[in-house]
Amino acid sequence: MLNLQEDYSVTTYLERKVQDIMPLAEQLLSDNQPGYAIEELCLDRMTEELRPSRYHYLLSVLEEEFSADYEQLRESGALTFETVNLIEFCEKIFDGYGFSEENEEDRHLRYAVIGQVQEYLS
Repeated sequence: MLNLQEDYSVTTYLERKVQDIMPLAEQLLSDNQPGYAIEELCLDRMTEELRPSRYHYLLSVLEEEFSADYEQLRESGALTFETVNLIEFCEKIFDGYGFSEENEEDRHLRYAVIGQVQEYLS
């Protein structure tokens, strides 16, 4: 999302996502599915490429494993900025493990990320 903001292409991205989901929404409407179900199914499909969130994963690692640093960053207002920097710093690990919903609980992935965060904070 940050890359999209830098390129001023958030609107284009969102328009494409809505356009891509319209056939499913129309099919569900024609099947007389309730509105809440259509909304939930469409939002789930539209956001599946964003899951799991590397940002939230790193935020949780910081909070659970580096609580003092987490609190210091939070209090200074730099938590979001540093977490975004950590995404890039840990990119090779995430890519190497093929970070996904299926393996986000993998302890080896977590240990690798913890080591990388420790290096970053040093």
